[in-house]
Amino acid sequence: MSKPSQPAFARTAASRRRQRGITLIELLVVLTILAFISAMVVINVLPERDRAAVKKAQIDIKTIEGALDQYRLDMMTYPSTEQGLAALSAPPADALNADQYRPGGYLRAGAAVDPWGRPYQYRFPGEYGAFDVFSFGADGQPGGEGLDADIGNWIARD
Repeated sequence: MSKPSQPAFARTAASRRRQRGITLIELLVVLTILAFISAMVVINVLPERDRAAVKKAQIDIKTIEGALDQYRLDMMTYPSTEQGLAALSAPPADALNADQYRPGGYLRAGAAVDPWGRPYQYRFPGEYGAFDVFSFGADGQPGGEGLDADIGNWIARD
């Protein structure tokens, strides 16, 4: 024998009670798991980003050194400290051998900016060699340790 069927409104109320959705505890558990995963990603990724910035600065300095050497071969001298690294992108107004300047320059404009958005420093004659090319590191101040340490063409870093 079959049960008498329930009225339509009674079936809808019963099905609504069974389909309540996500409870607050389930939602909190999911959010906690997402927060934990996010924390792990941040802990593992941020130090790599900092090391990558230091490595990029070292590579940039090597590139600038090469451009300075090419400039010297053509112009018979390195740019003065006053002319700076801008002399690698556009011929200096006071260049002695301006007709020897390479068309297009030696370094693209804007390439002499460190990973922290500040221009690389340049000295000629240098304190440590024929010329010095360097960045003040993450803090933008002379000296420092770790990420804030200076990065220059005379400094050997791993």
